[in-house]
Amino acid sequence: MTATSTFEQDYAAATQHCGLLDRSQRGKLALTGAGAKEFLNGQVSNDTTALTPGHGQYAALLTPKGKMLGDLRVLDAGEELLLDTERVALQELFNTIRRFSIGYDVELHKRTLESGLLSLIGPESDAVAGVAPPATEHDHLTAQIGGAEVRAIRTDVGIDVLFAAGATDAVRGALLEAGAREIGEEAAECVRIESGRPRYGVDLDDTVIPQEAGLNERAVSFTKGCYVGQETVARLFYRGKPNRELRGLKSPEPIAVGSELSYEDRVVATVTSAALSPRFGPVALALVRREAPVGTKLGDIEVVALPFA
Repeated sequence: MTATSTFEQDYAAATQHCGLLDRSQRGKLALTGAGAKEFLNGQVSNDTTALTPGHGQYAALLTPKGKMLGDLRVLDAGEELLLDTERVALQELFNTIRRFSIGYDVELHKRTLESGLLSLIGPESDAVAGVAPPATEHDHLTAQIGGAEVRAIRTDVGIDVLFAAGATDAVRGALLEAGAREIGEEAAECVRIESGRPRYGVDLDDTVIPQEAGLNERAVSFTKGCYVGQETVARLFYRGKPNRELRGLKSPEPIAVGSELSYEDRVVATVTSAALSPRFGPVALALVRREAPVGTKLGDIEVVALPFA
C-alpha cells in the first residue's frame, strides 16, 4: 500500500466515517479548589466563571500586550477544571498558574502522562463512541467505553475521549472494534486546514493577537472582568482593524509551508499550514495582510475566506 493510498483512506475515514487519532501527547492539567474559576478567569481571555458542570470553552493565554502564549480548552468537570493545550504551550500555562495562583484557593494537578486522549473525527463518531455529547462544542459527559470510565467531549469534527492512561489499550480497542479506523496526522491536519482552524505552535505563536486569527468569537469574552492582555484585545476590537487576518489559500500547485507571498512588491503572508486536499486541491493557511483581501491573486495563489468551500 502506498503512502498516498494510505492518506486517501485515512482522509475518507475522517470525512465520511470515523477516524481515530491518538492525541495523548497534548498537555493536560487540572485545577481544584473553590477559587479555581475566579483565578483562571483573570488569566485567560474567556469567561471561566460562566462555566457549569458538563460545559466547556476555548480560551487564549495572553501576554500583557495581548499576544498569544498559548490556547487551551477548559472543561468544567464539577469538582475540577480540566485544561488541555498544545504540548508546546504547556510549560507557559503551567508556569502562569504556579506563579499567579498564590493567594487563591487553587491546587494544580499534572495530568499529561496520567491521562489518555483519543480523537474521533468524522460523521460516525457518535455511533462509534456509543455516546452522544451535546451538540455544542466543548460540552462533555462521562460514559463507559471498553470497560473504562471516559469523558466524551464534543469537538467541531467529532468527539474527543479522555480517560486514565492505563485504559488506553482497552478504549482504543473498543473504538476500533466499533468501526473506527486509526488515521495519521496528515489526514487529521488536512481536515483541520479545510475547516480553517488555526493551531498553536503551527499557525499561532506569541506574535499573534486573537482577532488576527479570527478567534474573538470562540475564545474572547468582552463582558467579563479584567484579565491579562484585555486592554489590547478590547482596543483592537472596538477601535481598530487588525493589520492581518487568517485566510485560506488555494493554488493549482502544492504550497510549501514557510513560503513568503508578495503583493505589489511587498511580502503580505507567510504560509503556516498546507495540505493536498482531496476535495479542494492544494490549500494552505496564512496570516495575510489586509492589503491583500479575499479574492486577491498572489501569483497563481488565491486568497479565500475560511472555511474552504
